[in-house]
Amino acid sequence: MRMTSLATLGFLLLCCMAFAIHASDPGYMKFRDPQQPLSKRIRDLMNRMTLEEKIGQMVQLDRSAATAEIMRDYSIGSLLSGGGSVPRLQATPQEWIDMVNDFQKGSLSSRLGIPMIYGIDAVHGQNNVYKATIFPHNVGLGATRDPDLVRRIGAATALEVRATGINYAFAPCIAVCRDPRWGRCFESYSEDPKIVKLMTEIIPGLQGDIPSDLPKGIPYVAGRDKVAACAKHYVGDGGTTRGINENNTVIDRHGLMSIHMPAYNDAIIKGVSTVMVSYSSWNGLKMHANRDLVTNFLKGTLKFRGFVISDWQGIDRITTPEHANYSYSVLAGVNAGIDMFMLPFNHTDFIDILTDFVERKIVPMSRIDDAVRRILRVKFTMGLFEKPMADQTFIDKLGSQAHRDLAREAVRKSLVLLKNGENADGAALPLPKNAARILVAGTHANNLGYQCGGWTIAWQGLSGNNNTVGTTILNGISATVHSDTEIIFSENPSMDYVKASNVSYAIVVVGEQPYAETQGDSLNLTISEPGPSTITNVCAAVKCVVVLVSGRPVTVGPYLPQVDALVAAWLPGTEGQGVADVLFGDYGFTGRLPRTWFKTVDQLPMNFGDEQYDPLFPLGFGLTTEPVGSS
Repeated sequence: MRMTSLATLGFLLLCCMAFAIHASDPGYMKFRDPQQPLSKRIRDLMNRMTLEEKIGQMVQLDRSAATAEIMRDYSIGSLLSGGGSVPRLQATPQEWIDMVNDFQKGSLSSRLGIPMIYGIDAVHGQNNVYKATIFPHNVGLGATRDPDLVRRIGAATALEVRATGINYAFAPCIAVCRDPRWGRCFESYSEDPKIVKLMTEIIPGLQGDIPSDLPKGIPYVAGRDKVAACAKHYVGDGGTTRGINENNTVIDRHGLMSIHMPAYNDAIIKGVSTVMVSYSSWNGLKMHANRDLVTNFLKGTLKFRGFVISDWQGIDRITTPEHANYSYSVLAGVNAGIDMFMLPFNHTDFIDILTDFVERKIVPMSRIDDAVRRILRVKFTMGLFEKPMADQTFIDKLGSQAHRDLAREAVRKSLVLLKNGENADGAALPLPKNAARILVAGTHANNLGYQCGGWTIAWQGLSGNNNTVGTTILNGISATVHSDTEIIFSENPSMDYVKASNVSYAIVVVGEQPYAETQGDSLNLTISEPGPSTITNVCAAVKCVVVLVSGRPVTVGPYLPQVDALVAAWLPGTEGQGVADVLFGDYGFTGRLPRTWFKTVDQLPMNFGDEQYDPLFPLGFGLTTEPVGSS
């Protein structure tokens, strides 16, 4: 007992000495001491901050509008690379790291040296970056029904984001797309909220597994090989009228909560660091101005303790026309509960307006403190105050073979077989590898940009094979068939050409051209020209397999009788070899539709469970095949 008391007394004495040393050190700042509890570090730092420094933390700028001096002088909280915003075309990971570090040095040279956080739309891999692994878009991952796969993709994406010195990914999109006419439907895992919930497993892949004792709502990032994630777009973005991007979601509260909200609850349980607000409205009220859903429900009922971020110029679009009354937009967005504002260009207007509102007590200081506390909580959790600078640790992970193999696996599992001959005895797939001569046709057969889709290198995506590195579907076919097999490739052959070619069979790869957001909104959902004529010319002349490369179901009913087999390949990304793996039977078809496939667009919106449900192929449909040679 005496020895225990002496030991305790000695420990307390050491603690007192350490405290005395710290207290006597004029350079000691509690917020910089990693031994201090998180809450004390945040409180100490906030007590030292001026109003200007706090509001600066609420600002996110695009890299193109920032300098190291701006980061220092305004205490800017965050930077981002918007779609296609890069140090230079085909920049190397080292160039990305150097750019991020230059900005970070500016932040660290400010009065309090608060590090910035750098965000990027890594929505299917580190997709802005040359030579990165591009995974299938979310609609394809939804077809896999494989949360473990998605988790591994999240972990690989985190490594490739870190390879470029970046620590924050604007992913995952957990929209529940209820109408394929929406131009962002490929960013949604499914029309079914249960499938979308399943795919929130990407969050522990990106951020790491949360500790078992972590209270609900606390953000968590496990280490330097992980990144802060962002659940988006809160809430109801996938339910807008006629699928019009940024439009109005007309639904009662029960419908909103049962269809569009469940995945957010799961994301928060898994420790998601940030939530991005949707451009869309709910029953006429812009989400960027919806205090009830942002403050009361997300922060209150769901107990979310990370920070809420606006979308790109999100508060500008509260008014129509956008930016018509910016002071009102700032006030509405701040009072709704948004913590960080993706402005992304003009920081001085925002800072001046919000400063004036606080000084005139129109915006309470408590609202500013809530925002800054949340932002700092994420930054401290990420370890930015201890290790703010990017390093070269993960450079070799960008586009690594292991990640490309993972993407190829994802492609294989995402493919959905919609038709395979007229009956089991007449199955067209799998295809024989040893045919004497085969035809590969279609605009999407040898176009890496098309098979990656939007949000790849550029915001709207690109055409061609020189914008990044990968394997086209044609490349994959060439690598799979027998060395003696002759492959004839023609994008849009005439029927006479096909007949004269004397081929055993043809593979036609067609679909949609790349798009993103509003540019992808479509009322007709047709295959891009000359795809329909390619199908007709080829399939009328020879046995044919049609592979559709698209971000959603498209109109196929008129062509279905002509084709021997039909495959939905979605937007597979850079690893086109995965398509050939399954076409030729090295692996079987296992994917299932993540969305209802309509007969005509007049039926839309049409979702599983609707009273009037008469699809061409229902949610969950998918024919299967066995690998060649399997028992």
